Amino acid sequence: MKNVRQLTTGALLLAIYAALLLLTTYMPILGMVTNLFLVLPFILFAYKNDRKSMLVFFVASILLSLIVGTIFAIPLAITFGLTGLVMGDFIREKKSREAIYFGGSIAFLFTVVLTYAISVAFFQIDFIDETIAATKASIESSLSIMESLGQTPNEKEMEELLAGIEAGRYLKPTLFVMAAFLAVFFIQLVCFPIAKRFQVEISNWKPFRYLQLPKSILWIYLFSIIASMIFNPEEGSFAFMAIVNIAFLLQWLMVLQGLAFIYYFSHAKKFPRAVPIMFTIGVLLFPQLLYIVRILGIIDLGFDLRKRIKNQ
Repeated sequence: MKNVRQLTTGALLLAIYAALLLLTTYMPILGMVTNLFLVLPFILFAYKNDRKSMLVFFVASILLSLIVGTIFAIPLAITFGLTGLVMGDFIREKKSREAIYFGGSIAFLFTVVLTYAISVAFFQIDFIDETIAATKASIESSLSIMESLGQTPNEKEMEELLAGIEAGRYLKPTLFVMAAFLAVFFIQLVCFPIAKRFQVEISNWKPFRYLQLPKSILWIYLFSIIASMIFNPEEGSFAFMAIVNIAFLLQWLMVLQGLAFIYYFSHAKKFPRAVPIMFTIGVLLFPQLLYIVRILGIIDLGFDLRKRIKNQ
C-alpha cells in the first residue's frame, strides 16, 4: 500500500513538473516566473521519501525532461531537481532555515558551474562572454545614435561604464556565487509558502539582526587587500582573478554584516521598524552609502559592537 501511494504521488509530482517545464521552455516570458516553481515537486517528494527514492525520482525527471522538452531541458532538470531535492532532504531532517538556504544554494551553484563548464568545453558557448559582448555592442550603438543627434556623452563616464562591464569577465566565479544565492532566495520566497500548505514543516528564519559572520572572514578580507597591494598581480592572471573575486565577494559580505548591525542597533534602541528598512532602500538607491555600511560591518565584526551595545 505504501509503495502504491509513493508511486502515485511521484507520478503526480512528475506530471506537475512536466507542465511547469513546458511553460518554462515554450513560453519564455511566462517561463521567467514558472522556472522558480520547478523545484517545488522535488521539495514535496524529498520531504516524504528516503534518498533512494529521491534518486529514482531525479532520474525519472531527467528522462521526462528529454521527452517533454529537448536536450537543452536536461540542465533545467539537473539544476532545479538537485536543488529541490537537497532542500527537501534538509527540511525532512529538520535542519535550520539558514542550513536549508545554504545547502540549496550550493547545489544550485554546483549544477550551474557544471553546466557552464560543459557548454564551454563541448559546445564552445560562453554565455557570460556573449552577454558582455552584446551589452557593449548595445552601448556603442546607443552612443553612435546620440552622436548622430548632436549629443556628446561624457567620455570618462562611458569609459568607466565599459570598464565595469568588461570586469565581468574576471568576476565570473563571484557572479556564479551571487546568482546562485540570489536565485535560491527567490525560489524559497515563492515555493515555501506553497509547500507549507501541503503540511511541509519548514523552520523560520532567525531575525536578520542576528546575522553574524565568522571573524575569519574579516582576516581573509584584509589579507586579500594586502595581497593586492603587495603583489600587484598582472591583470588577467590567475592570481589577479583570485584576489579580485575574493575581495569583491567579501566586500558584499561586509555590507551584509553592516546592515545586520544597523538592524540590531535599531532594535536595541527601539526605533520604528521602518527606520532600518528605509536605510536599506537608501543604500540600494545611493551606492555611496555602501562604503559607510561596509566599514561599519568591518568594525562590528572586528570589535563586536553588538556586545558593547548589549552591555550598555
